[in-house]
Amino acid sequence: MAIHGFGATEFQLVLLRRMADFNPVLVEQAVRRLGATRAAMREANKRWQAMLRSRGFPSGARRFAAVLGPPEAAVGRRIGDLVCTAQQWPLALWPELRFEVLLGPAGTGGPVLNEWLVRAADAPAPVLRTLADLTPWSCVVGDLGAAFPPAVPREGSAPTRFQLDFTAPDAAGRPCPSTADFTWGLLQEVRPRVG
Repeated sequence: MAIHGFGATEFQLVLLRRMADFNPVLVEQAVRRLGATRAAMREANKRWQAMLRSRGFPSGARRFAAVLGPPEAAVGRRIGDLVCTAQQWPLALWPELRFEVLLGPAGTGGPVLNEWLVRAADAPAPVLRTLADLTPWSCVVGDLGAAFPPAVPREGSAPTRFQLDFTAPDAAGRPCPSTADFTWGLLQEVRPRVG
């Protein structure tokens, strides 16, 4: 399903465009796997931004259904006292992940609280024991948080970016305070934590 010729391939190009600042080589490889070009990636991002500003483009979760089709799953998720709904879609580039839209307590008509990549329910979590295991695109926010508690969330530098402060052992087993940067929920880089 696609709206105005904008479907799953174009949406994945939008996700990749935001990751290119961190990992241009991985992004270039992924763009080729989609049978696209960097110019097509820029154009997809430009069209997505224009659609988001358009009055006629659906809002909330309906915007994702308009370009990705019906969600593969819609599950209830409790966050504190709120019961929210998480809608998930598979994407060809990351078969072990799902693009998830978390909706507020009003159900499918509720506000979008978050939108990012998460581990698919039937996919095994990656083995994350040391900093060396944390390579770009190796895990999502939930994977890292579960592997190295207590990870502390921080706001990222843009709406699609997120950070976690955590401590993990290096190759020699020494604890290293670190910060992980994520784009659309997918790990982009890990660096020593400052301060």
